[in-house]
Amino acid sequence: MISPLAFIDPSAKIGKNVTIMPFAFIDRNVEIGDDCIIMPHVSVMAGTVLGKGNKVHQNTVLGADPQDFKYDGAETGLIIGDNNHIRENVVISRATKQGDASVIGNGNFLMDRVHLCHDVHIGNDNVLGIGVSVAGNSRIDKCVILSSNVVINQGCHIGRFSLAQSGCCVSKNVPPFIIVTGNPAVYHGVNAVVMQNHMNVSERVLRHILNAYRLLSQTGSSVQDALQKIEDQVPKSQEIIDILEFVRNSDKEIIR
Repeated sequence: MISPLAFIDPSAKIGKNVTIMPFAFIDRNVEIGDDCIIMPHVSVMAGTVLGKGNKVHQNTVLGADPQDFKYDGAETGLIIGDNNHIRENVVISRATKQGDASVIGNGNFLMDRVHLCHDVHIGNDNVLGIGVSVAGNSRIDKCVILSSNVVINQGCHIGRFSLAQSGCCVSKNVPPFIIVTGNPAVYHGVNAVVMQNHMNVSERVLRHILNAYRLLSQTGSSVQDALQKIEDQVPKSQEIIDILEFVRNSDKEIIR
């Protein structure tokens, strides 16, 4: 059902079985995939591509101009995957540079007042709580939980299956499988409950992950020394390999 009270630019491409409710605004060069639901007063701005089965709630703005002083009006994009649930008052910005795009994956749940700034890359199956703000050029891997009012500062990388507790302010990269808390955010342990329930990680592997982070957190030990100790002392599993690769490839300081 497409309401006659919605505005849809003639250049927009609308898929099958799409619902667009009254007073929605669909701009030029927008694509909306099959089975999407666009609630009243949603604005889908130029350059936005929506996959299938997304539900977008009232007063959300998708594809807003990037809040970046370097933005010069270039044609940029926002690409959103399938089956995302985007609640009220969410704002997601496009990328800054010509031809680039902000990217949101599949199966994410974005709660009320989430703000995703320019050039963000969000993976699959993440939960972003009420009032979460993610600054520009940040990257969130899969199955991450950001609780209410978490702030992710510019250019941070959040590893998979990590959890940021309410009110965290994150300014460093967050390795996978850990819980962070506080302002500034600090290491608070391993995300054991989620890993056991959703990844079927054994108690043995959990102990190895705990040991790896103990070695990373040792006072006076450099990151390079800690990584070597993990290589030498901790039995390998995919989770340990992921931790090593994340830390080695980190382009900024990690939470230890």
